[in-house]
Amino acid sequence: MSEWIFPTLSELLSREVPESSHPPSAALRQIKAEREWFSAIAALESLLSSTEGVLFSAPLPILSQPESFPNITTYSFTPNALFSGFSFQLPSANGETSECETNTLGLFPGDALAAEAFCLALTSKFSLLMVLGEDRAKNPAFFFSFDPEEITKAWQVLRLRVVLMNPGHLQKLDRLYATFPPIAPNYKLITQFSHALLSHLPDPIAESEKRTIRDPRPLQTPTADVLKSADVELLQAIAHEVRTPLTTIRTLTRLLLKRRDLPADAVKRLEMIDRECSEQIDRFGLIFRAVELETSATKVSSLATTSLEEVLEQSIPRWQKQANQRNLTLDVILPQHIPSVMSDPTMLDQALSSLIERSARSLPAGSSIQVEVSLAGHQLKLQLQAQKDDLPHDAHQMPLLKSLGQVLVFQPETGSLSLNLNVTKNIFQALGGKLIVRERPEQGEIYTLFLPLEPSKNASGMIV
Repeated sequence: MSEWIFPTLSELLSREVPESSHPPSAALRQIKAEREWFSAIAALESLLSSTEGVLFSAPLPILSQPESFPNITTYSFTPNALFSGFSFQLPSANGETSECETNTLGLFPGDALAAEAFCLALTSKFSLLMVLGEDRAKNPAFFFSFDPEEITKAWQVLRLRVVLMNPGHLQKLDRLYATFPPIAPNYKLITQFSHALLSHLPDPIAESEKRTIRDPRPLQTPTADVLKSADVELLQAIAHEVRTPLTTIRTLTRLLLKRRDLPADAVKRLEMIDRECSEQIDRFGLIFRAVELETSATKVSSLATTSLEEVLEQSIPRWQKQANQRNLTLDVILPQHIPSVMSDPTMLDQALSSLIERSARSLPAGSSIQVEVSLAGHQLKLQLQAQKDDLPHDAHQMPLLKSLGQVLVFQPETGSLSLNLNVTKNIFQALGGKLIVRERPEQGEIYTLFLPLEPSKNASGMIV
């Protein structure tokens, strides 16, 4: 049992897992468990389309499109550290507190339940508990159960938290539980869920196939052989631990932003908090992904048709705000039409933002950054360069960067962390592209990224 007075859901479902002859590292266990968790969420969504019920989850709502499930009520348990000692329901404009104003349920600061992700589904056709937590050996693990007895125990664990922290919700939640009590599962439904979970897992790659899909270009060092396993696990653990509280802060911030009685200056500050949290979550998410790539035998991500035009439309306003905060000017030159490329849209957005941030952090106030997109044969060319011509000579000094292990660099002047250049190149290589960096005396670096065009599109269709 944990040191916390109440049990966690992991403790209810944890099993003795036989150890293999070559046990994976804690970081690899974490990656495996997280992949199973997200695959299980997708499998659960496939079962919810034809039923009604209630979902309890943490630390965030798990439905990607809740409007697609009008018959499903959702509640989220969120660490309540920011509002310790206060009811999570915020007072309205007239000073009164409305009962069950939101579907967010608070947890005590330090509650062990906040350290794991879970979902308890109570529906008219099935009951399901899923947990991303730890096994009995304290290793990262994913569990799920359709057993009514375990579902009942899980509800009792959650109900204890409701009694202590959210008593205003208790009566309504008890009614929901009575409406959708745990039921014995149909074996066909369990089979359907299991097949859906397996279908959403990443495809395993045989050793004989890895060379076939590996990019022929030589990889930049460091490789998996160079990285020390202790450093890798530490980086992945830090990335995970930083993202979790930031995600909670962002969730609470967005809940506050839904209020219509906030003064304009409060809204402005909350939006700044939301933006900063999102930037840091993406940054550490990219670090986590970079470490995963550096330690994996497969260095190419699953590439798909990606609308670079849409990626830039979403990213440029954010880049402009980042530049303005540092008193920099960002000039973006785009053609009238940008053809699609082969890449990963989410990771490409994060990698490009990281490149913009890397350039911005190396520039003194008053500098400018130019981003230009153009066609280069059967590739799309994106070039990023800094301009410091009008600044005094002493402002041209490049910031000091210190290596922090084999993956990160540290800028002592600002305390900022970023991926080193070789790892950054490997990230873009995994995204199907190639990053070339040229040094200019007193001007900094010019980054030139080449991305492959979508094969079905004619490159001549690009209008400048």
